Amino acid sequence: MEDPRIARAPRQRDALKTLAQHPHGVAHSLLAKLNLNKDSLDLLLAKDLVQIEVRRHLPALRHEHWLAQPELPLNEEQRDAFDAVREGFGGFGAFLLAGVTGSGKTEVYLQLIRETLEAGKQALVLIPEINLGPQTLARFEQRFNARIALLHSAVNDRERLDAWLAARDGEADIIIGTRSALFTPMKNPGLIIIDEEHDGSYKQQEGLRYHARDLALVRAHQENVPILLGSATPSLETLHNALTGRYRLLRMNQRAGGARPPRMLRLDVKSLPLDSGISGPLQQAIRQTLEAGQQVLVFLNRRGFAPTLLCHDCGWLSECPRCDARMTVHQRSGVLRCHHCGYDERLPQQCPQCNHVDLRPVGAGTERAEERLKVLFPDYPILRVDRDSTARKDAMHNLFSTIQRGQPSILVGTQMLAKGHHFPRVTLVAILDADGGLFSGDFRASERMAQLIVQVAGRAGRAEEPGKVIIQTHLADHPLLVQLTEQGYFAFAEQALDERRAAGLPPYSHLALLR
Repeated sequence: MEDPRIARAPRQRDALKTLAQHPHGVAHSLLAKLNLNKDSLDLLLAKDLVQIEVRRHLPALRHEHWLAQPELPLNEEQRDAFDAVREGFGGFGAFLLAGVTGSGKTEVYLQLIRETLEAGKQALVLIPEINLGPQTLARFEQRFNARIALLHSAVNDRERLDAWLAARDGEADIIIGTRSALFTPMKNPGLIIIDEEHDGSYKQQEGLRYHARDLALVRAHQENVPILLGSATPSLETLHNALTGRYRLLRMNQRAGGARPPRMLRLDVKSLPLDSGISGPLQQAIRQTLEAGQQVLVFLNRRGFAPTLLCHDCGWLSECPRCDARMTVHQRSGVLRCHHCGYDERLPQQCPQCNHVDLRPVGAGTERAEERLKVLFPDYPILRVDRDSTARKDAMHNLFSTIQRGQPSILVGTQMLAKGHHFPRVTLVAILDADGGLFSGDFRASERMAQLIVQVAGRAGRAEEPGKVIIQTHLADHPLLVQLTEQGYFAFAEQALDERRAAGLPPYSHLALLR
């Protein structure tokens, strides 16, 4: 008997008849093929005549074994770290894996995850940046015959829902994601890993404010599973917790595969002319590296063409009308853009204050460095890696595919290049301006600067060829730079902790902001 609610709705009636011919339901992708109109279905749904059911289509495992490729042999330090965490399986325990850049922390992660999977449990791996997602996923897929879910803000709603439900129902074995992936439910949690735990990206500054690293520790405790925090430059809070026994400290001081640590040089540029931020001695070092068939990484933690625009006549500076921050010059797109709130406007042809036309970009950004390097080294590819150059879909993948081919080239970029990437052909790293964080009023600025320098330097000499790091500075004798280049990050961290203790600053106290 026909339902009276659709007696005068022929399209709804036809749609209901079509659905009745498919007792197991119709996939969303087949609606158009079956001439099922969305408006008609929405009306049927409102009348409770049809319902929506979410189902996941997950690939079956290809083999009965978890490993798709053989594991790499662990050296003694890696084996000690692996054994320490494995002994903690079955209960809560917090571990800090403090390994120098290139020490093989990821291989320790992978082998611990294999142990987790063999125990019938799931592993959650947090990474700091979206751009690390594809390469992390690729490496995990190469290693494991496992169902892997990737969660970050760039995946679409359908992919996010599928991954979330698969993790909840135990149908995803490994969950990889940025900070929000921490809230993904897991049916059988067994291990949580926080890679690059020091990274500021783990802190949510807007809306619901939280620190994913700290909440991950709470979650691990509640679910009674071990948590591993990994970094070559641990945050002072985490290092303090390890030194006071709250976490177990696991050190790895040797680079894996016999690679040697890079040689770090401070280049005093006080009396040297700079060409778009690049000194003569640095140009010579870049040329020698390229002629030897190697790659160069030029680091400048400032995207755009120049940090600001200046009127040479009246002194006007380009400031954001929304938030008063300085607006960055983007020469290629012809705009001034605020990197704080996102506001942008066309580049002015004359000063908005005095109408003078002598407007000059002040300082250098990655765009300007790229432009100048193309002039200085016209025979070599210049690859810029920052948020602007990787905005398009697959742009990051294409850039890194080009880099991995290994031909002599120059990589120019921001801190996106400093996090977790392996560039075996990079033997020279040039830090154009190391002075920015040395005199900030923020008590954490020196810590962030030290972490950034060490992380960027760690991209050099990760394979057979030795690496060199040139740090351009006007303050070559600054204690922080001297300590980092001659004694390493942990010597700096020890002194910084002593200073924090004397000043009563975190981690020896807690600060609160009242508004």
